[in-house]
Order: sequence, then C-alpha cells, then structure tokens
Amino acid sequence: MGLLDFLFGSNTKKIQDFKNRDAVILDVRTQKEYDAGAISGSKHIPVNEIDAKISEIKNWNKPVITCCASGVRSGNAAKTLSKNNIEAINGGGWKSLKKKL
Repeated sequence: MGLLDFLFGSNTKKIQDFKNRDAVILDVRTQKEYDAGAISGSKHIPVNEIDAKISEIKNWNKPVITCCASGVRSGNAAKTLSKNNIEAINGGGWKSLKKKL
C-alpha cells in the first residue's frame, strides 16, 4: 500500500468496476514518456491537449481511467473530463495502475 492509498484510500475496487465496464485507459503523459513505456492498449493524449480533445473522448462512449507517471496530471485530466460530463477516474501512476488491472 502506497502513501497515497494510505491517506486517501485505495481506488482498486473502483478501477476494477470501470474496467469491467470496458473503460478506456487514457495515458496523459508526454509523448516521450509514453514512448518509453505504457499500458498495452491504452490511448495517449497529453494532459495539455485534453481540453481540445473533449469531443473525441466523448465519442468513445466509455468510462475513462486516466494515468500518468505519479497521479498528479491524471488527477487533473480526470477532473477536466468529469467537468465535461465524461465518467472518469484517476488511475494514478501507470506502473501501479498496470498492476491493478
């Protein structure tokens, strides 16, 4: 259990619920970070491009699990998606999320 899980509670159950509903894994790191390693099958949109891609993401018609390196950028991305009526959860860092999937 990581420090963030200890402080804020684990979201493993919610991630599994999203995954069971065919959620899209959205990696919001930079292209360089994504190219260095990512969750197989994930989609990639850098966090600074999320606002411009809202319509595209809505067209997926699926819940979204965001991830990045540590969970900060993915948290911001999940909030932006939620504000735009897209069901989204912050999956945190991509390496820890990969283990939960």
